[in-house]
Amino acid sequence: MKTTRRSGILLHPTSLPGPQPVGSLGQEAYDFIDTLVAAGQSVWQILPLGPTGFGDCPYSSFSAFAGNPLLIDLRQLVAWGDLDSSDLPAPPAASDRVDFQAAVSQQLPLLKKASQTFFTTADQDRAAAFKEFCQQQAHWLNDYAFFRAMREAENGADWRDWPKPIRQRQQQALHQWGVKFAAQIDLHKYQQFIFFEQWFALKKYANQRGVQLFGDLPIFVAGNSADVWANRPLFHLDEEDQPTLVAGVPPDYFSDTGQRWGNPLYRWEKLAEDGYSWWLARFRWNLQLFDLVRVDHFRGFVACWAIPASEPTAINGSWLPAPGEQLFQALLAEFGELPIIAEDLGLITPEVEQLRDRFGLPGMKILQFAFDSGPDNPYLPHNHQPNAVVYTGTHDNNTSLGWWQELSAAGREQVSDYLRRPCRDMPDALIETALASVARLAIIPLQDLLGLPGSARMNTPGTAQDNWQWRLLPNQMSREITVKFRHVTHLYGRLLCIPTET
Repeated sequence: MKTTRRSGILLHPTSLPGPQPVGSLGQEAYDFIDTLVAAGQSVWQILPLGPTGFGDCPYSSFSAFAGNPLLIDLRQLVAWGDLDSSDLPAPPAASDRVDFQAAVSQQLPLLKKASQTFFTTADQDRAAAFKEFCQQQAHWLNDYAFFRAMREAENGADWRDWPKPIRQRQQQALHQWGVKFAAQIDLHKYQQFIFFEQWFALKKYANQRGVQLFGDLPIFVAGNSADVWANRPLFHLDEEDQPTLVAGVPPDYFSDTGQRWGNPLYRWEKLAEDGYSWWLARFRWNLQLFDLVRVDHFRGFVACWAIPASEPTAINGSWLPAPGEQLFQALLAEFGELPIIAEDLGLITPEVEQLRDRFGLPGMKILQFAFDSGPDNPYLPHNHQPNAVVYTGTHDNNTSLGWWQELSAAGREQVSDYLRRPCRDMPDALIETALASVARLAIIPLQDLLGLPGSARMNTPGTAQDNWQWRLLPNQMSREITVKFRHVTHLYGRLLCIPTET
């Protein structure tokens, strides 16, 4: 990315069409890679892949390492012999909304049945592959599988409400409950084995076709996660395992009370004692899963907004320094060149910019943020740098058509004046501006490429309902759209995929 112009599409796998209530890693994912190639694109950006809980938010996961079992392609389990074709439910009617509730009720029982078949009938090669996976990933898999099994036994209760012996990981309790829930623990290990078998097969196919997979790594982890339960000393918790400091952002132009996210903050001094091994393990895994990794809330590696857990809002927080320089030095020593993109949006200080630039990390330029504050606005194309990623908008923005429709007449005039065109073709005008930028990577949300209104936006920050639900309809990405996008990609020097027949 640092030497060649590229472009790609942002689409989370849950939004793929297909015969399951939620998009999967099955044939539709392979078809989408083929569509990327046909459109001249070489990057597929996705959101975090972890298992989600309440609200189905991919940024709030039960694990920083595990995959979401709802993305498993059940048809592949039939091909492998773990399920019968008669087990598969009838496909839902095509819809532009995913149905997480149906996915949970239909797919999880089938995964349980598939695991039982696997453990009784798997051939020697697959049994050996499962054993090898469990050994290689034991550093997170054992705790995650135990955590999920225990959570189910406690009727979904937060781990901080579990009985104290298991909450605080007393060895006798871990052994006792581990024996009791052995079958359920194996089920969760099987789900992860299958998920990553399917993921790495998909990644291999993408790379063979010239497509890089661009992942997303949230800086914080959920309080109710295997990560915090298994690593309690690394977080600001009290003697009863309740958080004492939580993450968020201070009051700003958008919110008088700021945002209180609630993630427990890291004890960076504890993480430093063993050379940041937990972070090294996390990056090591993500750099195996993806070709590029976006680090969410990059400014948190310089300082985090620390809110006392007793505070209902983010008003009474303070900046807690973080050792970003030391951490990224450790990452550089471990991995060499870092294929990392810094999500440097929001309140960015010179210290954050210095950390980003010290390690040569590309930042993000969002065109929807560009037109409201004069020619010095860093998101305006004439202020872009080559070592950057330009977006029309992100998963947290309205679609570009929805954004345009909500602008005032004066706001539209500002945009049109800068772009020197009437913009009656929005969002095409913004897409072409992104592709024309000097930023070496341009990413277009698929909703913008399809010209969809605000009803298709993926997430509205600060709200808990009706997010993450947009879904691509079958054949919605037409040949006409594909050919048109390939043409403008070529015009702006970003065409890198293997040529296809027309």
